[in-house]
Parts: sequence; C-alpha cells; structure tokens
Amino acid sequence: MCDGLPVAAVAVADDAPGRAKGLLGTDAVVGALWITRCPSVHMMWMRYPIDAATLDRDGRVLAVRTLRPWLGVTWPRRGAAATVEAAAGAMRGWGIAVGSVLAVT
Repeated sequence: MCDGLPVAAVAVADDAPGRAKGLLGTDAVVGALWITRCPSVHMMWMRYPIDAATLDRDGRVLAVRTLRPWLGVTWPRRGAAATVEAAAGAMRGWGIAVGSVLAVT
C-alpha cells in the first residue's frame, strides 16, 4: 500500500537469512521486497537494477534511489528502519516518492 492505496504484491524479509539474501541470486523482482530492520542496501552480486526506498519505522519514505548492479548503495539515514526493493522504475510508476507512507497488508 502507498498512502492507503494498493500498488503491488510484496514479500517480506523479516528474519536474518531473508534480510541477508534480499534479491541476491534472482533474475528479476515481481512486485516488491520489504526488508525489515534494514537501513541500507548494496548491489554487490546483483544482476539487474532496482529501485530502493528507505523507510522510517512508520513506513514513511525517507529516500528513493535507482541502483545499478555492482555499483549502487544506499547509505544509512537517520531514522531508517526498513528498505523496500522493486524493479527499476517501479517506484515512480506506483507514485512512491519521499514522504509517501508504505504499508504491508
């Protein structure tokens, strides 16, 4: 959900193995991956670009970036609690921007 409206299917990585793996080893992402207790991500070993939204504990978007394989990284931000990953360009298409509030239902 983005600002109360459904936008995409979402999987949740809420344990240590799931957070460590993220999207590594995949060839594409369908929908989005919500990674709890994850203030930053890196693109080492990734095969394709993604959008990454950094969220505070209330689900408010603090930053959105498109990351390239091997080169991209999001740096930890003050108040960051989670990261949502999706296909490159998806966040813009879903209307997700800084200040949006995301939620898993």
